[in-house]
Amino acid sequence: MPIKSKLPNVKTTIFTTVGKMAKQHNALNLSQGFPNFEPDQHLLDLVTKALNEGHNQYAHMAGLPKLREVITNKILTLHHREYNPETEITVTNGASQAIFTAITAFVEPGDEVIVFKPAYDCYEPAIEVNGGSPVYLQLNQNFKVDWEVFRNKITQRTKMVIVNTPHNPSGTIFSKEDMLELQKSLKDTNIIVISDEVYEHIVFDGYVHESASRFDDLASRSFICASFGKTFHVTGWKVGYCVAPAELMHEFRKTHQFNVFCVDHPLQHALSTYLQEPQHYLNLNNFYQKKRDLFLNGLKGSRFEIAPSKGTYFQLLGYSKITDESDVDFAKRLIIEYKLASIPISVFNVGGQDNKVLRFCFAKTNDTLEQATEILKKL
Repeated sequence: MPIKSKLPNVKTTIFTTVGKMAKQHNALNLSQGFPNFEPDQHLLDLVTKALNEGHNQYAHMAGLPKLREVITNKILTLHHREYNPETEITVTNGASQAIFTAITAFVEPGDEVIVFKPAYDCYEPAIEVNGGSPVYLQLNQNFKVDWEVFRNKITQRTKMVIVNTPHNPSGTIFSKEDMLELQKSLKDTNIIVISDEVYEHIVFDGYVHESASRFDDLASRSFICASFGKTFHVTGWKVGYCVAPAELMHEFRKTHQFNVFCVDHPLQHALSTYLQEPQHYLNLNNFYQKKRDLFLNGLKGSRFEIAPSKGTYFQLLGYSKITDESDVDFAKRLIIEYKLASIPISVFNVGGQDNKVLRFCFAKTNDTLEQATEILKKL
């Protein structure tokens, strides 16, 4: 029968395409953002314990109370803001579900949502399926925001703005000055912020993650979305959380309860115990900085242009001194001829803007990273 698509422009994602090619050509896969090493055995043991203790039925709609309390304490300790675990924190099926739910709860047909590009590819479909219109702001060559341009993008129809720091795919971070500019730009508006902070614990070289929760006016209008999968090397679990002021969270939960209702019960028990030892996430910066440094040291003497990642587990490499191929073509050739998979950045840019840059994920074993750099140094 005839079908009218609500997302006519959505096609197979670059992640699916590259992943399929990587498997077909038996390539090292540094494209998608997931580790190829196992999580902490202690965390896995806690899951087994929870299963054996009988936590196998539905969890609380908003999340296990004990887990929400631990999240409250974590945010208070790190960012000096206290969220009420009863009314302001919801455990979600990963950060993507949190983002989709926040958009669905508030975006109506005709609304505009400002999106900084390049951007993670889940934002725009969520906006469009709810009848909204993405309004794009392309970051500059250094992945910085021109805040005057941003202010000019704001209209009477602007319902929401989505920020992501640490930033995927660029590996950059929003500075305190950036967050203050955002806060100033939104003053005296009713614009909601979605702050995608899934890489909150992966920041390097002494930089600080500037959460939206650190800024009074931003916190008052923000959904902050986070991911246990990214933090604890368990992306397949799809468990995250969302925090927001009570009046925003009240609307969020209306959609959440009829979307997923609740999140995996035994995993929440395991995480509620594991999070009580802060070193499990506080040590993550050093863990991934060592991997970033291993990857970058292995590229010394190569022809790539490199600005070291400041956060996330992604590193961009500029290749304009190697070839004038498009980034999509070069990424495909790397897979076919050199057995190494990466992600071309143009697919995340406005109009497919091609700056001759590829993204590599260094959440991999040291052996994998060393093999990858040996390949890249030959180019």
